[in-house]
Amino acid sequence: MNEELYGEAIKDLAAREPVVLDGADASATLDNPLCGDRVTLDVRMEGGRVAAIGHRVKGCLLCKAAATLAAGTAPGLGAEGAARLLDQVSNMLKTGAEPALPALAAFIPVRPHKSRHACVLLPFKALAKVLAAPIP
Repeated sequence: MNEELYGEAIKDLAAREPVVLDGADASATLDNPLCGDRVTLDVRMEGGRVAAIGHRVKGCLLCKAAATLAAGTAPGLGAEGAARLLDQVSNMLKTGAEPALPALAAFIPVRPHKSRHACVLLPFKALAKVLAAPIP
């Protein structure tokens, strides 16, 4: 295992148990066909914002860690906030922008590994997708 890429913060985030959410208002599942990662996010909404979130991941440590972080930052977000968070994570990885949230700094070692950016971005894309869809 590449110790630089998989630092303690990544391992700690990835080791956390996924959260199961019963009674979700909406769900989104995204796959990364290149590596086999799959993320499912379930949300319960109140007033157009995430009130509760659950997540399931079949994937690598980076994807699991990113899903834990995405789920942890989701409560209170609406569609615009989720889209902005996705842009911030993408910019941090691709352009070297400063992490918008302190916890995102765990993913700085991923920057030089362009093939792994998709692993980190997948949960944030799923969050933006589930919140962009009309929720009954």
